[in-house]
Amino acid sequence: MSGTGRIAPQAWMQAPATRAVMAALESKDAAPRFVGGCVRDALAGRPVKDIDIATPLTPQDIMARLKAAGIRAVPTGIDHGTVTAVAAHTPFEITTLRVDVETYGRHAKVAFTGDWVADAARRDLTINALSCEADGSLHDPFDGARDLRAGRIRFVGDARARIREDYLRLLRYFRFQAHYGREAPDAETLAIIADEASHLHRLSGERVREEILKLLAAPDPLPTIDIMIAQGVLREILPGGFDTAALRAALDAGVSDPLHRLAALTEADAGIARRIAERLRLSNKQAKALTALSEAAQIFDAGLSPHAKWRAHRALGPDLVAAAVRLERARHHTGDDKALRQAVNEAEALAAKTFPLRGADALKSGMAAGPELGDSLAAVEVWWAENGFKATRAQCLEYMKAQF
Repeated sequence: MSGTGRIAPQAWMQAPATRAVMAALESKDAAPRFVGGCVRDALAGRPVKDIDIATPLTPQDIMARLKAAGIRAVPTGIDHGTVTAVAAHTPFEITTLRVDVETYGRHAKVAFTGDWVADAARRDLTINALSCEADGSLHDPFDGARDLRAGRIRFVGDARARIREDYLRLLRYFRFQAHYGREAPDAETLAIIADEASHLHRLSGERVREEILKLLAAPDPLPTIDIMIAQGVLREILPGGFDTAALRAALDAGVSDPLHRLAALTEADAGIARRIAERLRLSNKQAKALTALSEAAQIFDAGLSPHAKWRAHRALGPDLVAAAVRLERARHHTGDDKALRQAVNEAEALAAKTFPLRGADALKSGMAAGPELGDSLAAVEVWWAENGFKATRAQCLEYMKAQF
C-alpha cells in the first residue's frame, strides 16, 4: 500500500538556497525529491536540521547541473552516488536513487536506479522512507506517515533482513523509538531483536557511541532503555551493570547531558567507566568526565580529609562537581537528602578556594629550586587545607620557611 498526501509549506523548502538546488536538479524526466529525516520531521512538526535530496540523475549529471547553476558541488561519496551541494553556506546531500546489490554493514555495493520505491525499500524504518516533491507532494510507499502519527516504529519490510544488512539498524530502531515512539514495539520485532543482539559486537565503538548518546538525548529515554535491557541489547554494547532508578532520578532532577545520563545509568565504578569509554571510543575529555562522574561518591565521603576533598573537587571542576552532586542524588534515589544538600554547599565553597602560594613566591623569598621545593609546596598545601583554607600567601610562606 502506498500512502499519499502533502506537506504544508515549510520555510526550509521555500528558502532561496533550497529552491536553487532543486531547480538545478529539475528536468522533464528527473524531478528531485526531499527524502528521509527532513520529510519525517516536517510531518512531525519538528525542526528540520539537514536537508537530503534524492534524484534519478547520475552523480556526474548532478555535479554538472550544480556547476552550471553556479552552485558548489563536492563529490563527498560519488562512488556510492552522493554529492554535497553548498548554497548560501547551507549543505544539501544529494544522492542518486539506489538499490543494494550486496550488503555488508554500513557500506553496501549499490547500483543506480530510476525506481523510487526500490530506493525507499532499502531504508531502515518506514518513517525514514518518506519523500516529497518541491511542491510538498508526499510519497509514502510503506505507510510511514501513518506510523509517524501513531508513534509506531517499524522496519521496512522484513525486520530480520533489515537488521542483518547492517546491525547498526538494531540500535537505530531504539534511538527512533526513544525520540518518536509512543506505541510499544511489537512482540515479533522484539523477538527478532533478541535473536540478533549478539551480533552488535561487530559494530565499531564510534557507531555505537553516536547511537547511544543520541538515544540518551531523547526527552525521556528510560522506557526505551528498559526495553533494551529486557531484550539483552544493552549488555551487548555496554559493560557493567545498569541502574535505571538512578537514571530516572537524574532525569527528574533535570540532568540533560547525554554523557551525564550515561554516567547515571551505568555502574558507579571507575574501572567500568574506563571500559565503557574504550568501547565507545570516547574522546579524552568525554572519558575523563565519565570516569570522574563514576567516582563522584568520593567527594561526599565524610572520611575524606579536607585536603583530599578539595583536591577531588579541583580535579572535577565546577561543572562536573555540579553534575556529580545531581548524579549522587540520583544514585541514592533521593532528591532531598540532608547530607547531599550539605555537599552542594560544600562544593560551592570549595570551588572558590585557591591555594595562594606558588613556586615563584618561594624562589623570590630565597628558597632553592629543585625537587625538594615541590615537596615543600605540597606539604604547605596540605597544612593550608587542613587549617580551614584561611592562611594567606604570606602566612603560607612563613610556615614553609619555618618547617623546611
